[in-house]
Amino acid sequence: MFVKRTLENSLLQASQAFPVILLTGPRQVGKTTLLEQCSEGRSYVTLDNLDDRALAKNDPSLFLQRYSPPLIIDEVQYAPELFSYIKMAVDKSKQKGQFWLTGSQKFHLMNNITETLAGRVAIIDMLGFSQAERDGRADKTDSFLPTRQWIEASRGQCSDKQLMDVYSEIWRGSFPAMWLPLVDSDTDRQNDRRGHSTVAASNMDRDLFYNGYIQTYIQRDVRDLSQVGDALSFRTFLKVVAARTGQLLNYADIARDVSIDQKTAKSWISILEASGLIYLLYPYYNNITKRIIKTPKLFFLDTGLCAYLTSWTSMETLEAGAMSGAILETYLFCEILKSYWHNGKQANFYFYRDHDQKEVDLIIEQDNMLYPVEFKKTATPSLSKFKNFAVLKNLGRVIAPGAVVCLSAVDTLLSKEIFVIPVSYL
Repeated sequence: MFVKRTLENSLLQASQAFPVILLTGPRQVGKTTLLEQCSEGRSYVTLDNLDDRALAKNDPSLFLQRYSPPLIIDEVQYAPELFSYIKMAVDKSKQKGQFWLTGSQKFHLMNNITETLAGRVAIIDMLGFSQAERDGRADKTDSFLPTRQWIEASRGQCSDKQLMDVYSEIWRGSFPAMWLPLVDSDTDRQNDRRGHSTVAASNMDRDLFYNGYIQTYIQRDVRDLSQVGDALSFRTFLKVVAARTGQLLNYADIARDVSIDQKTAKSWISILEASGLIYLLYPYYNNITKRIIKTPKLFFLDTGLCAYLTSWTSMETLEAGAMSGAILETYLFCEILKSYWHNGKQANFYFYRDHDQKEVDLIIEQDNMLYPVEFKKTATPSLSKFKNFAVLKNLGRVIAPGAVVCLSAVDTLLSKEIFVIPVSYL
């Protein structure tokens, strides 16, 4: 089954410029499928196979003789011994795109690959399907930026989304397994009002999928990254962290709720970050703004998994429940993040909060300017709600026009410096 991914062009362009490509992301977001779709006849080997893993670890030279480039190596984090031999191979051949690698433990990989393959590897981050990919406009979207040009380019490509359309996607999540089974059949595709071919929700049992995902995740990634002796406590930890998506990270509160110490809480947060399940958004500050809170905000990178862990059994209860605003903010943040990562770009993202409780949900730094963005669960935003944008002038930087991303049906100007952008444009 084939779904156009925004990353395809980024992957092929990077492969023409670098001898090694590393595609990282959580398990089951489609890394291997993407590489195979773009592979052009490459050989493929996965280090999930224990025999191949043993060979790669114990005799990397022989492994690369058995599996010669151009080559896809899946789950390469299991054999960091390969990196030195890959370096020798690409230095000898001088050819681009020789090795395409995937890994599910990004930060575990970075410690090895950035030292060994510096200057030879392009690192690309991948998450589940973006809204644009599900809506069939993967090749028509660019990285989000609240500018008139971006808004005008998005306006003609998007279909309307009502409140429950958005929460349906939030509740289901972005893993391909939740969408792919119904692709490629005329009866299983939906067409929006502008004629776009869109991916329909699959008949995959949501609870069954996420329960199996968590069990596999704990058994494989957690075991590899750290000695977590109590799997039951770690599962409780996952639920406690999921309930805090969109909030400031507080190790003491998490440790108390899971009955672990703060050192363990910090270690386990690092595990979630390393395996691509959460993102820590850090505050923007400089030496002038000493009153700014310097604690990061925590975001779950898949809202479906987050909703499952926090026991929301339907999109209706999720929309009406206590997490409604926080999980919408998480969804919108992740969609903007995907628009950068899936276009092969670095996301220079921050947020602002000071001790006077003045906050800006997202700050995008680009071309020496700061673009402020707010996320709101409303269809009719009020200008009075966005006075906090003005506090950014204290940062001593050029402040570009900002935006509120919300449930409005159309884009409009809230003021000469604030755009209203519908969720469907992302």
